[in-house]
Amino acid sequence: MTYDLGVRLAAEFIGTAIMVALGNGSVANVDLKGTKGNGSDWMLIAVGYGAGVMIPAMIIGGISGNHINPAFTLGLAVSGLFPWTEVLPYILIQFAGAIFGQAMVVAAYKPHYDLTTNPQHILGTFSTISATKSQLNGFINEFIGSFILFFGALGITKAPFFANNLGTAHMALGFLVATLVASFGGPTGPALNPARDLGPRLLHQLLPLKHKGSSDWGYAWVPVVAPTLAAITAIALYKNVFM
Repeated sequence: MTYDLGVRLAAEFIGTAIMVALGNGSVANVDLKGTKGNGSDWMLIAVGYGAGVMIPAMIIGGISGNHINPAFTLGLAVSGLFPWTEVLPYILIQFAGAIFGQAMVVAAYKPHYDLTTNPQHILGTFSTISATKSQLNGFINEFIGSFILFFGALGITKAPFFANNLGTAHMALGFLVATLVASFGGPTGPALNPARDLGPRLLHQLLPLKHKGSSDWGYAWVPVVAPTLAAITAIALYKNVFM
């Protein structure tokens, strides 16, 4: 079934909002002071982000294609797999959804934001941070993780095994993201998605949170450019070799 652009945009908004809310919500549960999950390990965050991608995929994957990621949208368009006329609407609504999803996290965890005095822990619930303060390492990390994500996502959704079973494909995407966060999450977070990082970072800049510190705009280009270049490269490679 083909859906009108407006319906697909609504699906992208909802899907991106859920992804950010569940993913960054898991970070908030681990890093913010006084939560019941405070001090939990990285695997809780990996599970949160894996489910944060899987659940929207199951809800809206059959409606909008479950891009929920500007890099994926651009990568598909560059390879001729998505119409250019719909790229800007998709990207704008994805950023709007990411901001809304982050606003839900802030609303749910507001008392714990007030209790948290470490600005890095606060920023980490919004956007990514390079653990070594290295933009080069951050770029390499984000590119590798994003390349695997987009190559894997296209491979999973196009594989004959999943052709008549999108639900299983969407579960596989969730496991892929959880594994990427567990495997490549140490250096940067990671973002793997410009909207997931830049949208909440903008909200971090605007909100009058206590002890929030800097929004680290000097690093902000990395989780936008690296996933975008990775998407273009990974999707082009998959298309030219396997499609």
